[in-house]
Amino acid sequence: MTFVQLIECRTSRLDEMNRLMDRWVEQTKGKRTATHSVVATDRADASHVVEIVEFPSYEEAMRNSGLPETDRIFREMVALCDEEPTFTDLDVVRDEQLYAATVRRFFELAPGQGAAPAFNDVFIEDYHDHDPANPQDVIGLDALRREVEVWRGGFDFSFTIEDQIAQEDRVCTRWTWKGHHKGEFLGIPPTGKDVTMTGTTVHRCTPDGKIAEGWWQYDRLGLMQQLGALEPTEL
Repeated sequence: MTFVQLIECRTSRLDEMNRLMDRWVEQTKGKRTATHSVVATDRADASHVVEIVEFPSYEEAMRNSGLPETDRIFREMVALCDEEPTFTDLDVVRDEQLYAATVRRFFELAPGQGAAPAFNDVFIEDYHDHDPANPQDVIGLDALRREVEVWRGGFDFSFTIEDQIAQEDRVCTRWTWKGHHKGEFLGIPPTGKDVTMTGTTVHRCTPDGKIAEGWWQYDRLGLMQQLGALEPTEL
C-alpha cells in the first residue's frame, strides 16, 4: 500500500530549506526510497510550509528515515524552522491520476454514432490538435468535433488503451483502434471490412484537468492498405 508522509512547519527561511532539500536529493541518490516529493506554502500564510512525500509503503518510508543522510538533513531542517515540525502518516486508500482519467474519458467518448458529444468537460475551447495526416492542425473544439464525426461516419470503432503514462501535465497513451468500415471515409466507399491500427497520443492538460493539446502518431498507411486504397507501388 502506498504511504504518504505530511510534514508541516513554519519558517521564514524557505530558500535555505529548498537548498537543504536539494542537498538531500543529491546525497541520497541511489539510496532513498521516496518516489515523489512536493513542497508547498500556504497562500494565506507564506511561513506555513507543507511537504508531501510519497513512498511505495510504510516499510520503505522507515528505511528512508533510517538513512544517515536523512537524519542529518532533518536536524538541519529543524534548525531552519520557527517551531518543531509536525508529521502525519497517511496510508493511501485512493490515488486517482486526474489527467489520465480525462484522457481515458476522451477515448471512451470518441466512438459512437452520429454527432460527436460536446466534449466541454474534456477539452478547452481552443484545443490544438497535431495530426501528421492532416495538412493543417485542427484548432478549436468545434473543429475537433467535426474531425471525430468524420471517423464516426466512416466506421463503427473502439479504442483499447494498452498503456498510459502520466507525468506533470502530459499523458502518453498507447492504443489499439478497431473499426468496421460502414460508410465513406476520405473518399473511400464503404467496404464492410473489419480493420485495425495502433498508435500513440500525447496530450497536454491544463491545471483544471482539461485537455489543451494533442500530438498523434498512428499507422494510417496500414489502415489505407487494409481498406484497399493503396496501389501496390504505394506500399
